[in-house]
Amino acid sequence: MICYEIYAGHSVSILMKTGEKEMVISIKEKGAMGDGETINTEIIQGCIDLCYASGGGTVLVEGGVYVTGTLYMKSNVRLEIDQSAVLLASPDISHYGTDTHYNRYRNEHNIDRCWIYAEEQENFSIGGRGMLDGNAEKFPNEGSIYRPMMLRFLRCRNIRIDEIRLYHAAAWTTAFLDSSYIWVTNVEIKNSQNYNGDGLDFDGCAHVFVRGCSITGTDDNLCLQAGNSQYPTEHVHISDCEFTSLCAGIRIGLKSIGDIRNVTITNCTMRNIWREGIKIECSEGGSISDIAVSNIAMRNVRRPLFVLLNNRFRPDDYGSSIELSQMPEIGKMERLLFCGITIYDEDEMKNTHYRFGNDIMGSPRFNGIRLDAEENHKIKDVVIRDLFYVAVGGVKQEEIPADYPCVLDMKQHEDKKVSENYYPDFSRTACMDIRNVDNLHISGVTFKVKQPDERPIYLMEGCGDGKWEIKND
Repeated sequence: MICYEIYAGHSVSILMKTGEKEMVISIKEKGAMGDGETINTEIIQGCIDLCYASGGGTVLVEGGVYVTGTLYMKSNVRLEIDQSAVLLASPDISHYGTDTHYNRYRNEHNIDRCWIYAEEQENFSIGGRGMLDGNAEKFPNEGSIYRPMMLRFLRCRNIRIDEIRLYHAAAWTTAFLDSSYIWVTNVEIKNSQNYNGDGLDFDGCAHVFVRGCSITGTDDNLCLQAGNSQYPTEHVHISDCEFTSLCAGIRIGLKSIGDIRNVTITNCTMRNIWREGIKIECSEGGSISDIAVSNIAMRNVRRPLFVLLNNRFRPDDYGSSIELSQMPEIGKMERLLFCGITIYDEDEMKNTHYRFGNDIMGSPRFNGIRLDAEENHKIKDVVIRDLFYVAVGGVKQEEIPADYPCVLDMKQHEDKKVSENYYPDFSRTACMDIRNVDNLHISGVTFKVKQPDERPIYLMEGCGDGKWEIKND
C-alpha cells in the first residue's frame, strides 16, 4: 500500500509493508533532491517526525547525494542510508542548530554544534551500506569558529549504528553522552582532515558494544570517559576492531570525574599510531578499575601501553572537563590486566612523526610502555602477561635529560612542572618504565631492541610487591 503525506510543498511516499507495522518512508523523487547541492533538511526531518508520530519506522535515503543541516533523531526511527546514497553535511554553519547540547571539554566551544542529534530518545538506529559525509574541508566557515560534530546523543537508550561509513567529520565523529545500551557494529570511520579527529567517544555510558569497526583519525580513535559522577562508564565491550591514528588508538579517561569500570578490549589490531595504543588516565578524581585488555597486535605504535594516575585541572587550557571546578583529589586505579599483546616496530619508527606538519607526536626517544603514579597514590593490582615487544631503539644516553620528573599531587604543587601525558617528551628506557604500582605481576614478557640503545631496557621503581619475569632477547 502506498499513501502520501504533503508538507513543505513536497509529496513523500509512505510504503507500508504488507502484514507488518513498520513504516518505510522513501524520500527519493518525493521531495528531497539528491543533487549534492539542494538543502534537504526540512524534508528529511519531516520524514523522521512522521515516522515517530506513526509509532516508528524507517526513513530511506537512496540514489544520490543529499545535503542537510542538523537532523534530530526520534524514538523508534531508523535512518537508512542505502549503498547508493550519501548524506552530506551542509557546508553552511548557519544550517546547524544551537540546541544540540555542547562539547564537554573546557575552552572547546568551537565544536559545540552537531549534525545529527538526539536527546532522551530510545530505540533508534542509523545504518545502511551508504555514507555520512561530514564535509570537513568546508569548516570552519569564514567569520565563524564552529565545526560541527557528526553525531551526538544525550541521555538516550537502545542506540544502534551499523554497517555504515562515517567519513570526514568536521570535528569528533561521535559523542555518546549519559546513554545506555549502545551497539556500534561493522562501521568504518575516517576522520583525518582536522584536529579533534576522534572516532567513537562514550562519556557516562553503560552497556556498550563495539564490534568489527575500522577507525582512522587524527585524535583518539575510541575514547571512554566519565564527565559526570552520576553516570559511570561501565560494562563496555570492544572487540574485533582495527585502529590507526596520528594520536591514540584507545583512550580511557583523562575525563574522569566519575568512574570507568568493567571494560574488555580484545582481538584488535593497531597500526601506525604515533602516540599511545592503549592509554588509561585517571586525572579528575574518579576511579578506573577492572580493565581487561587481551589479544592485541600492534605495529608501529609509539607508546603501546600508557597508564597514569594523577590529578589535573587546567581552567585556561585544554583537556579538563567543563563540569570540573577545581583541582580534584587523586582518584583510584586498580585491577588492570594486559595479556596476549604483540608489539613490533618497523623502520618507520626511526622517524619523528608530526600531526599536520608542526605538531610533534613522537620520536624514537619518546617510546615504550609506561605506568606511573604519585608515590602516595599508587596504581594497584596490575598483571602484564604474555607480551612480546620488538622496539626500534637507537637512542643515545646523551639525548635523554638527566632529570626525569615525578608525578606529583597538584593540590600541593600547583606551579610545578610534573610528569604527565605530554611531558616529559622523552623516555628513560628502551621498552618499559613502571613506577609506583602496588601488587605488580609480570610474566612471559620478552623485549627485543632492533638497534643499539644506551638506555636501560626496563625500569621498575616503587613497586615493592608482586613478581616479575622478563626476558631480553
